[in-house]
Amino acid sequence: MKVFILTGAGISAESGAGTFRDPKGFWATFDPMKLATPEGFAADPDQVHAFYNARRRDLLTAEANDAHRALTRLEQALIRAGGGFWLCTQNIDDLHERAGTRRVHHMHGELLQSLCAHCGGLAPCRSDLSTADICRACGRAGGLRPDVVWFGETPYGMEQIEEALVSADVFAAIGTSGTVYPAAGFAGLARAAGIETWLVNLEIYGASWEFDHHLAGRATQVVPEFVTRLLGRI
Repeated sequence: MKVFILTGAGISAESGAGTFRDPKGFWATFDPMKLATPEGFAADPDQVHAFYNARRRDLLTAEANDAHRALTRLEQALIRAGGGFWLCTQNIDDLHERAGTRRVHHMHGELLQSLCAHCGGLAPCRSDLSTADICRACGRAGGLRPDVVWFGETPYGMEQIEEALVSADVFAAIGTSGTVYPAAGFAGLARAAGIETWLVNLEIYGASWEFDHHLAGRATQVVPEFVTRLLGRI
């Protein structure tokens, strides 16, 4: 069995990682056009750095939860059985990795990594960034930013994502609002390919008709239940 997992902010919310789009998320208080666009960074890089520096410090104190760990168990069981596992996350945190999951694709980038706007160089980043920081790859200052895919930018690895998705037997969307494209289109793509689809979310949203199965509730409760169901089929 090959399983493709898509995760969103809902799986990390119980770990204390802030969300962005829900009514209490960051974008309800902060202007994303000023903080999450290349134009906003060019206009006021200090403001953008201050926002993401705070998010990075919060992330470093967060911990993986039972939902993250359940997906790690699923990955390990599938690999032992000769199956396939591919986890695509919209989250910029590293909580899947901290839980032990190895096959993680960050389509929206990683907060604990810096990206140089000058040369495209990537580097680990666990401390605050500023305009004074110098890129170790090109030696220029002023261009380091969080490795986060902003509005107007293309998510990472879309071709890889689609190849992994259409080759799966099971697709599950976990803790995601189903409103952010291109990820919001994955369920339709899976359904068109005849793949079994699951929605595992705090609430069942309007496009739930695209899913064969639904589990509603907090991620730490329903993700382990979902994993237990799949483990019984391996």
